[in-house]
Amino acid sequence: MRRPAALALAAFAALAPLEQASAQNFFERLFGAQPQPQQPPPQQVRPAPQRRSQPPSQGAARPATPPPQQEAQPAAPVEPPPAPYEKEMLRLAEIMGALAFLRPLCTYPDGAEWPKRMQGLLEAEGTSPGRRERLAGAYNKGYQGFGITYRVCTPSAQEASVRYLREGDTLTRLIAGRYGG
Repeated sequence: MRRPAALALAAFAALAPLEQASAQNFFERLFGAQPQPQQPPPQQVRPAPQRRSQPPSQGAARPATPPPQQEAQPAAPVEPPPAPYEKEMLRLAEIMGALAFLRPLCTYPDGAEWPKRMQGLLEAEGTSPGRRERLAGAYNKGYQGFGITYRVCTPSAQEASVRYLREGDTLTRLIAGRYGG
């Protein structure tokens, strides 16, 4: 009677990691993390069952075939630690997104410049896919935040644009002065 209980316990233990992996992917999808491709669970190597020896007259001996070996897959690249100025850079990207929306809305001559500047920032600072994603997400947050509020240029939109220009200027000076540039 212990053998069926042991088999049931082994089956449950084999299924438990699969449930945990699917729950993890659910939360990654829910909160926007990029789902990683699921790797098949490693094959368990079990010893070959011992067979009773058969008399040679009952069948020809079969050569033992080794189990197929799983090919090693390259590990996902580890993202480097964030730069010490990461927080300031994300805020700058958010400001650039807000200005990319507000400046053309209020017909300032530099309106078309802001998406190009953000592209330059992504090329210079987007050293890893995760970092590029965070910078682009901050830019989109700034752009969409004002896109929801403003449909036409108002005095408050003009004031916000001027304040963001000042804050962006202060941030760029701070980053260049403190961390080099």
